[in-house]
Amino acid sequence: MNQIPKPNQSLVTHIFTADPSAHVFEGKIYIYPSHDLDHDGPDNDNGDHYAMEDYHVLSMDNLESPVVDHGEVLHLRDIPWASKQLWAPDAAYKNDIYYLFFPARDHDGIFRIGVATSPSPAGPFIPQPDYIAGSFSIDPAVLIDEDKQAYIYFGGLWGGQLEKWQTGSFEPEAAGPDASAPALGPQVAILSEDMLSFQGAPQEISIIDEDGSPIPAGDEDRRFFEGPWVHKHNGWYYLSYSTGTTHKLVYAVSRNPLGPYTFKGTILTPVIGWTTHHSIVQFEDKWYLFYHDCSLSGGVNHKRCVKYTELHYNEDGTIQTIDPYIKGEVE
Repeated sequence: MNQIPKPNQSLVTHIFTADPSAHVFEGKIYIYPSHDLDHDGPDNDNGDHYAMEDYHVLSMDNLESPVVDHGEVLHLRDIPWASKQLWAPDAAYKNDIYYLFFPARDHDGIFRIGVATSPSPAGPFIPQPDYIAGSFSIDPAVLIDEDKQAYIYFGGLWGGQLEKWQTGSFEPEAAGPDASAPALGPQVAILSEDMLSFQGAPQEISIIDEDGSPIPAGDEDRRFFEGPWVHKHNGWYYLSYSTGTTHKLVYAVSRNPLGPYTFKGTILTPVIGWTTHHSIVQFEDKWYLFYHDCSLSGGVNHKRCVKYTELHYNEDGTIQTIDPYIKGEVE
C-alpha cells in the first residue's frame, strides 16, 4: 500500500483506480482518482461497467516517497441527488477551502456535476445537497488562473451524454454531428467566487486546426471525446483531452482560457485498455503527466490503475509525444 512508485508503474495496487487529477497542495502531490469496482460485468458503449461508488485520495510527499491512500473521502450514499456512477473527479483550492468536483447520474439517469468541500486536501469531503445548477455531462476539470478566476471544463461523448445537450436541454435520443460537421467541443463555465455555482450558462469551446477550420466530427484522431484538462505554461493555455475511439491524449493551445484552441498534436499514444484520461501538473521544476491504463488487471477495461511519467516541452512550447511502454515496465 505504501509503495514508492516508479514512472509508468501503478501508484497503488490494492485497489483499482482511474482518471487521476493531480495537484500540488501544501507542498505535496495529491491525486484525485476515480475508484473502479472489482466486478465482472460486461462492457458496453454506455459505460455501465464503470460502476464506481466512492472516491479515495492519494498523496505523495514527492516523487521519491511512498504513496499514501487516505481512504474513502466521499461515497455515493452521502450525495442526496446522485443515483450511481461517481466518475472522474477533480479538485481545487480557493477561499481556504478544498473543493472536489465530480459527475454522477441524478435520479433521472442524467449526468450532472456536484461539488463537495473539505478543510483538508485529504478529505473527507462533504457534498452540497444538490448538483450545480446548469451542469451536465462528465469529467469536470477546474483551472484557477493567476487572477484567481476559476473555470470549470467538462464533457464527454457516448455514456457522458454530451450529444444529448446540443439544444441546451436534455434530448435522450439525440445523436452527434455528421462526420463532416464541426465536432462537439468540451464545455466551459466560469465559476462563482464561492466555487459552488456557474456565472452564466456554460459555453462550448471551439477546437480548430492551424488554418482556423473547426476539427470535424469524423476526424477521430483529433476531435474531442472526453476528459478535458486545461493547464497554463508560458502564457499559453493548453487544452488536452482524450480522442476516445482512437485512444490518444492530444492537445490544443490558446491565449484565452475560453478558446478557441488550435490543435497541436499528441501527448500520449494509446495505452492498454479502451479509456485514456489524464492530468498535467508542475511539481518543483518539472512537469508530469498522470494517466491510467489497464495493465494491473491484465487489460480489463473497468479495472484500471493510475500512473505518472515526466512530460517535456520543446523550445517552441509544443509537447513531446510520450509512449509509456518504451521505458516503463508493465505489471
